[in-house]
Amino acid sequence: MTGLALNCSINKKSLFDRKHYFYADLPAGYQITQQRLPVAVNGSLSYSLCVGGKKNQMVTRTVRIKQIQLEQDSGKSLHDDTRSQTLIDLNRAGIGLMEVVMEPDMSSGEEAAAAVRELQLVLQTLGSSQAIMAEGQLRVDANVSVHHLGEALGVRTEVKNINSARFLARAIDYEIQRQIKELENGGTVINETRAFDYKLGCTIPMRDKEGKQDYRFMPEPNLPPLILYDTKSLPANMNHQQVVNIDWIRERLPDLPSVRRVKLVEQYGILPEHSFTLLNEDGLMEFFENVVRQTQMNPKKVIGWILNDMLGYLKQHNLTVQESPVSSLFLADLLNLLERGTISSSAAKQVLEELWKAEGKTPLQIVKEKKLELIQDQQELDQICQAVVEGHQEEVMEIKKGNLKVLNKLIGLVQRTTRGRADPVLVKQILEKRLSQ
Repeated sequence: MTGLALNCSINKKSLFDRKHYFYADLPAGYQITQQRLPVAVNGSLSYSLCVGGKKNQMVTRTVRIKQIQLEQDSGKSLHDDTRSQTLIDLNRAGIGLMEVVMEPDMSSGEEAAAAVRELQLVLQTLGSSQAIMAEGQLRVDANVSVHHLGEALGVRTEVKNINSARFLARAIDYEIQRQIKELENGGTVINETRAFDYKLGCTIPMRDKEGKQDYRFMPEPNLPPLILYDTKSLPANMNHQQVVNIDWIRERLPDLPSVRRVKLVEQYGILPEHSFTLLNEDGLMEFFENVVRQTQMNPKKVIGWILNDMLGYLKQHNLTVQESPVSSLFLADLLNLLERGTISSSAAKQVLEELWKAEGKTPLQIVKEKKLELIQDQQELDQICQAVVEGHQEEVMEIKKGNLKVLNKLIGLVQRTTRGRADPVLVKQILEKRLSQ
């Protein structure tokens, strides 16, 4: 399924091999892998990233997928520098994993991080993996080399077991600069395995990299070839439930993240960069769509509340969407009050602040308790505006001299006086009428 989603050619027959090497976290002395004939080859993954740090300027790039192979995981070495000892965790040793091997088509840490984030979304969409990097469900080994344009690729180093996209970007960018500095100073880059120390922000050497000949690959004698079928090659007398049909899986692939982004933009009229944020945050797209279904507000306005107010609060308090104290129903109710003109936008933000306290009160209950309804009596509002004008003659003179920006200050003063209960549009009209007299 992952191979099809990454546009790979699926080998109907793939083979298993033994890769021999001695290391403390590999008790058997060899690893089962697919060196000769992996399950999938020659794919591609398209990903997008911001140009120049501006979220509204995004470019799409593609990295080739060399192969996808099945192999055994190794154990985990835990280095204790304080006690000068290494502990070995073998809980995951021998467990099957899927390795996606990419071609050297990326030139920065930012590109690699964007590609890995996209791969993470693809895996989560397919259900191939939860791909939570912090929990070790998705790990990255980054091979880095530098060279002059037009020349062959340089000697590479491998930075092992990176467990976050942010650390991946930092590790690659550091390693690029380290290798450039080494070469410019007349040194050489050693083909070695390194680790990234996120506290120090640098890579550190672990061991020399073994060449392919050192691994002594041989066919795995205990595992038969993995045989897959398509509709044409499937034998008529075979039980279809006991074989893997490539075409059957292809027909049932879900919409991938790239397709879902396009649908979000077309269906709701939101900006492409907003569709990336909705998909990149687990559960945020479903939250957004639930709110849209339950409110009369235009989705283009809803997205602002979701990304600025909702997501901003969650990030500030290190919460996931699923842990949000404000449900999609309550946010929709709040936006309905705003859309119907029951409250102003500033009052809506006050209500949202109360909803974060998770006291179980509905938006309408909070509005009534705090007396945040818009002032409907125009005569009362007119008197408040008159008092503000009379009390701020310097600002009035500035406006009459042509400095219309000062009008916003008077509108803000009215809003402060009414505790956000005044309609800003109506306040502006009243003030303009007063100032023209």
